[in-house]
Amino acid sequence: MKIYRTVILPVILYGCESWSMILADEHKLRVFENKVLRKIYRKKRDEMTGEWRRLHNEELHGLYDLPNVVKIMKSRRLRWAGHVARMREKRR
Repeated sequence: MKIYRTVILPVILYGCESWSMILADEHKLRVFENKVLRKIYRKKRDEMTGEWRRLHNEELHGLYDLPNVVKIMKSRRLRWAGHVARMREKRR
């Protein structure tokens, strides 16, 4: 998780303040995040059957305590919009 938070997540979100996002792009980001989290948390043994199974999305996000990558991106974009709104008009 340390590698994901310190290396992968900043690389994914680099420059996200200026992106123009559509729903397909948001979906691709969520799919990538779920894929990485599944690699980190691995498969889980089912208590009832004893078989190994992949974690569902809700289980993944229950284990992962940070908000998903799309929420982080949207909050950064709002923060950047606030910076731009507070700039003086004479500034380039």
